[in-house]
Amino acid sequence: MHVVAVLALDGVVGFDLTIPCQVFAVTPGYEVRVCAERGATATAAGQESFRISSRFGLDDALGADTVIVPGVDPDRPPRPRVTRLLRDVAARGARVASICTGAFVLAAAGLLDGRRATTHWLLAGQLAKSCPDAQVDPAVLFVDDGRVLTSAGVAAGLDLCLHMVRRDMGAAVATETARMIVMPPQRAGGQAQFIEHRHPVGGEDGLGPALRWMQDNLGTPMTIDDIAARANMSTRSLSRHFRAETGTTPLRWLLEQRLQRARELLETTDLPVERVARTAGFGSIETLRHHFARHLGTTPRSYRTTFQAGRETPSATDAAGRL
Repeated sequence: MHVVAVLALDGVVGFDLTIPCQVFAVTPGYEVRVCAERGATATAAGQESFRISSRFGLDDALGADTVIVPGVDPDRPPRPRVTRLLRDVAARGARVASICTGAFVLAAAGLLDGRRATTHWLLAGQLAKSCPDAQVDPAVLFVDDGRVLTSAGVAAGLDLCLHMVRRDMGAAVATETARMIVMPPQRAGGQAQFIEHRHPVGGEDGLGPALRWMQDNLGTPMTIDDIAARANMSTRSLSRHFRAETGTTPLRWLLEQRLQRARELLETTDLPVERVARTAGFGSIETLRHHFARHLGTTPRSYRTTFQAGRETPSATDAAGRL
């Protein structure tokens, strides 16, 4: 069982606190502990909202596999006990993550020194000033820097938590968790924080029909011209609308969908890796290996071994009937 400790520091942002509790509580394989400072209160829009009562104190985070710091007042330094705790759990090898202004607590503990990090775009400059040894990126949804992860504000915490589930349990489990909390299954960390959602992504307006067509035809070679023609736009207009509605480019979005499809097939079927590569749209096993190495730091076969361990998977014949 993977233990996730969520620190409820005094003044914690209530929404940020509940995000990891909800995501990890509905995902099999996790135990969630809300580890609260004595007398801690939660806030909403800067106003005290409710008092926190938990059977777990801060010291109960010492044995956790993952420790998450939700948002707090960035102008209020954490108590020395909190920074010592974070340094201790990081030294022990636990994964440490922050949501929104929780990054300021990690910075105070020295955990962002020499690392890439992010926070809410409004406060990125303040974080960079308070932690000059960190490389603060104000534009992305979250940053995964190995054992230390940080996210942007508010809903980006959901993206970060789903990313951790995906990293721990695989794409299929993360997709099911996303379905349970009614979230899109994947928004990559490098997507923009500020996206102009003029139309619901995947709806009947805007790019919705083109996005569904792309997802339904991942195994078919397609170019930017093909996508533009399907969307009935020029390539220049397509790129502009794609950035506004998804926060990324058409071909990068397509690559993310193909990687997601390949991961699901590797996890849930025993199809040959060559077949997975073709079905997901990579064409050849060499291209699939290249993208797995670049984006996941592993090979397709190693990924399958990791996430199929102890699982029963459908036969290739059964899977092929559904493709």
